[in-house]
Amino acid sequence: MSIIKLHDKYFKNFISKEELDKAIKKLAIQIYNDLKGETPLFVGVLNGSFMYAADLLRHYPAPCEISFVKLASYEGTNSTGTIKNLIGLNGNVAGRTVIILEDIVDTGNTLQEIYTLFEDKNVKSLKIATLFLKPDVYKKELPIDYIGISIPDKFIVGYGLDYDDLGRNLPDVYQLTTLHMKNIVLFGPPGAGKGTQADFLKSIFNLIHISTGDVFRYNIKNQTELGKLAQSYMDAGNLVPDEVTIDMLKAEVEKNTSANGFIFDGFPRTVSQAQALDAFLAEKGETINGMVALEVPEEILVTRLLERGKISGRPDDQDEEKIRNRFNEYDTKTAVLKDFYMAQGKYFGVDGVGSIEEITSRLNEVIKKL
Repeated sequence: MSIIKLHDKYFKNFISKEELDKAIKKLAIQIYNDLKGETPLFVGVLNGSFMYAADLLRHYPAPCEISFVKLASYEGTNSTGTIKNLIGLNGNVAGRTVIILEDIVDTGNTLQEIYTLFEDKNVKSLKIATLFLKPDVYKKELPIDYIGISIPDKFIVGYGLDYDDLGRNLPDVYQLTTLHMKNIVLFGPPGAGKGTQADFLKSIFNLIHISTGDVFRYNIKNQTELGKLAQSYMDAGNLVPDEVTIDMLKAEVEKNTSANGFIFDGFPRTVSQAQALDAFLAEKGETINGMVALEVPEEILVTRLLERGKISGRPDDQDEEKIRNRFNEYDTKTAVLKDFYMAQGKYFGVDGVGSIEEITSRLNEVIKKL
């Protein structure tokens, strides 16, 4: 995943130059086949279409002409909805087949201006060939004859498209992303106070707390497709596969697309899960900032859990042998994950002994630096 910074914003890889070239070549052949020997006049809409226009002409297998108009309707990353500047055509287009080369069509305001521009030009035929279309926000009923690539409503740069004048020279297309998110893997042995601390941390840093246990219970209780799938494995006495767990976590993340970040609690538990989480976040231009582990001596934890068992009545907190078996399982799994995140420079051990406030303060200091 390649991340670039233009001015104050970050952008991630979206469409490669190879994909762009393939789409443009396909457009050129479609147009050629439709025109049946005519010599078209291509009209590129500046500034964004200059690279697209050049490559389409390079792929066009017959004689053609090109001219340009300029229609400016963007400031920053938002369309103003009004056309501020217009430079007309050079030469007579009457009786010609004119093909407008648009870099991107979103709301259709620029396209409307183009149609208005050509109303009195007496062209034989006016066609639109856009490299990118945002179908989710296209508001007009005007025909678009050729579409290279349909994309979601995300701001993009590169290959002629800019963010406040930067990025036009990039050979690939990049999509706006955010790098301000804090994504934390919170770990701690049973009794370390992980759940209590997660409640404080999500309030302090305005994060979404995703507990694997809670997610499982929600999906199973509400009989979601993933919940029913997980239940089928459990009913058969089998472990729920990583893919099902990961899909549940993905669904939780997708529910909170505007979040400032996430606290992953109880996940990942294996290296393969950690790798899958990294891959999923990388697709979104994000990453795990750190694995923060509460470190508490086992004897203190045994005492805590036995006391908790007296209050809660939980049988697994009343049997010391079962408690120590849980620690062995935790140590085995955490040791591997500790190595995984340490290799990335992302493991942070925090002293989990003391008052709740003291431990929160220690965690706070670590997470602020991530």
